[in-house]
Amino acid sequence: MQYRITLFSSGNGSNVENIIEYFKGSKIIRIEMVICNNEKAFVIQRVKKYNIPIKIISNSTLKNNDLFFCLKRSKTTHIILAGFMNLIPKSIINYYKNKIINIHPSLLPKYGGKGFHGENVHKAVLYSGDKRSGITIHIVNEEYDKGKIIFQKLIIINNDETLESLSSKIHDLEYKYFPQIIEKYILNKL
Repeated sequence: MQYRITLFSSGNGSNVENIIEYFKGSKIIRIEMVICNNEKAFVIQRVKKYNIPIKIISNSTLKNNDLFFCLKRSKTTHIILAGFMNLIPKSIINYYKNKIINIHPSLLPKYGGKGFHGENVHKAVLYSGDKRSGITIHIVNEEYDKGKIIFQKLIIINNDETLESLSSKIHDLEYKYFPQIIEKYILNKL
């Protein structure tokens, strides 16, 4: 069996590129396409060099069935959110039940939900005085960052931690663990 991943992204796309590189040459898991809801996102430039189809959608397309049918036509088996900033429609969540995975740059349930992404999360963590942060990889449901957690990795926050240093540490965790956990989850090896 071959598993087909569609990646959803709204921004820079460094995690998307990392995932593409990780699965390049895999006979079992392949990247089918990338969905982006921001026509100015840098992820579009990143994906072009890999000859992977990229579909630019409007936020209104998320609310109709066009995206759903596009995913079915492409024979997508799993969806990975890598910096995607919108809720996934209920019809897609129901069809791909337990097959949509997201990464979040904190130890959920802390600092999750609408508006908590990227630097907003890191600022909140630093402002709170927490001594730990990390990443959470979870199944996507109908609410922001509320799905079943499948993996967490934590780091200790230093007394002199800055927004830049914390962001860098979290990105390092994402790059190291996200592709591995995707693979293990899809192959039922978690």
